[in-house]
Amino acid sequence: MPPLPPVPPLPPLPLKPREAPYLAVADALRARIRGGEWRIGGRLPSRARLAEEYGVGRNVAQRAVDRLIAEGLLEGRAGSGTYVRAPRERLPMIRARRHGGLGHPATSVAERGRAGAWDFHTRVRFPAPAAIAERLAIAPGDPCVSTRCEFLADGRPVQLSHSWEPLAITDGTPIVLPEQGPLAGKGVVERMRSIGVLVETVAELPRPARATREQAHLLGISLGDLVLRIERTLYDDGGRPVETADIVVPDARREVLYEFAVERG
Repeated sequence: MPPLPPVPPLPPLPLKPREAPYLAVADALRARIRGGEWRIGGRLPSRARLAEEYGVGRNVAQRAVDRLIAEGLLEGRAGSGTYVRAPRERLPMIRARRHGGLGHPATSVAERGRAGAWDFHTRVRFPAPAAIAERLAIAPGDPCVSTRCEFLADGRPVQLSHSWEPLAITDGTPIVLPEQGPLAGKGVVERMRSIGVLVETVAELPRPARATREQAHLLGISLGDLVLRIERTLYDDGGRPVETADIVVPDARREVLYEFAVERG
């Protein structure tokens, strides 16, 4: 293979005070992409080539490219290189009572005119893992109803959810199966209200994370892509946890917006 031609020098990177060099490289690459130097589907130079162009180490070039992959501007293809990714529409997901934040997770999709659908798998008398038992204020191993859901919009997966409800609350009632029965798909609040349990508060703890192999497979994204993991727990009017769930949202597909009502004195 003939040697690569010499790389013409680029102007010095405009480093901001205390800015890491990889951030400056990422900014420069981002500007070149948005300026049309590489079109959608275009292949970027190798990490070694970029490092030479910018006068930095290969690890700096690698971190800069990784940052743009996390932002959704680029995608890596094993054994092929790095390419400019087609922009993806990010569907809003509003977390608020009046938008269904306490109801069924598919509500925010349906409210925006999208074809919302979901697949689910429920297991009854599933022993509560220790971490889930702590969130539900029950003993480890106590029976729960465990439901895994995959939510779709326009036929594409946009959200995962794994919920647990203490079987002691719903056992023997028509709502023991969250996605079946007379109130299937109506959400926790309405289902619980039908058996005299009033949901009063919800606590959500959002954490950024990287997609696991299973999550990437289910969501159709790459291993390690940025996701938002929301740990949600609903409480009745006596402070008893009635449901807890782990919700996983791919950053490239959805943006999460929290809305709060303003109390007027």
